[in-house]
Amino acid sequence: MKIEDKLRALGLALPAAPAPGGNYRSAKRVGELLYLAGAISSDGDGVMTGTVGAGRSVEEGYAAARACALTQLAALKNELGTLEAVVEILSLNGYVNAVPGFADSPRVINGASDLLVALFGEAGRHVRAAVGVCALPRNAMVEIQMVVRVAVEAMGSGADA
Repeated sequence: MKIEDKLRALGLALPAAPAPGGNYRSAKRVGELLYLAGAISSDGDGVMTGTVGAGRSVEEGYAAARACALTQLAALKNELGTLEAVVEILSLNGYVNAVPGFADSPRVINGASDLLVALFGEAGRHVRAAVGVCALPRNAMVEIQMVVRVAVEAMGSGADA
């Protein structure tokens, strides 16, 4: 089953791919690797804001991390033309806007990790960091950054060597 079919089966859809908010690129290709810029948690209503542990629950953070993963998938599709060119998710760095001493950042970032494994199977299992921070851009609840290995033939002539 294709990745986008799996998304639909889960009742999910890709958002629009985000444009860079500053002097950087959304994605940078080096050989088979595609580095994705950080994506903050957002949904159809805008940025999912707040601090986990102070008004926001682990479950809300989990949903925010899942939303970040969807945004990263949209960025991948925008860059590659198809999600079928993804060979494997290599790395995921997750940042949780949390109160000092918050110990459940891994449970929050599971929202992204669980979705990637549900969609890509073993190829979606990645190394990761799950870090609590005191602030994120636009007061976002979560930010995710990823590195993905893609099929070389999907790289096109614009790939950075």
